[in-house]
Amino acid sequence: MRADAERSIKAIMRAAEDLLGTNPAATMEQIAEAAGVARATVHRRFASREALLETMEVTAWREIEQAVEAARPKTAPPLVALHQATANILQVKPGWRFTLTRPVPLSPRAQAVHAAVMANCETVFARAVESGLLPPDIDTAWTRQAYLALLGEAAHHTGRDAGTACAVRATDPDALATLVIDTLMYGLARPAPPQNHRTGRDG
Repeated sequence: MRADAERSIKAIMRAAEDLLGTNPAATMEQIAEAAGVARATVHRRFASREALLETMEVTAWREIEQAVEAARPKTAPPLVALHQATANILQVKPGWRFTLTRPVPLSPRAQAVHAAVMANCETVFARAVESGLLPPDIDTAWTRQAYLALLGEAAHHTGRDAGTACAVRATDPDALATLVIDTLMYGLARPAPPQNHRTGRDG
């Protein structure tokens, strides 16, 4: 029964994510139909539309948190951690385009997870300054905001130019992560040094 409940909850959230992305005013009945479950099932799993949205927010931000933690932000070399966290997040965010549109979650539970993610982000940038990767007088708050903006653009990159390097990057989280970090660290006009973000070694 628990496995069945988990499957129906995931199906409802996935249907809600897809449907609300095109119709933010979609009703619980429409979400139930899109999920292929009975209306009563949706109301049994979620007491209200607001409860469904809150669960979606918490779930999405927990996936982001797990993606960041997997990059070992406190122990891996800063550039390696930043690259891996970016690549991991880019595999999560496209699946929650509607839910993650708000820069700050609305529900208190999701806000707590969001705060933990931002704290890890601050840790990586602080370690980057300590290691000399970033200059000591850099505004880390601005750097973080610039990084998040680039990350958001990369997550919604569609690669419309089929057959180009852009199209390849659009389907490759590692390539997109490299693009994000190179743009953040070295700008658009200056070429990036020959460094492997994933290992922190030259070559």
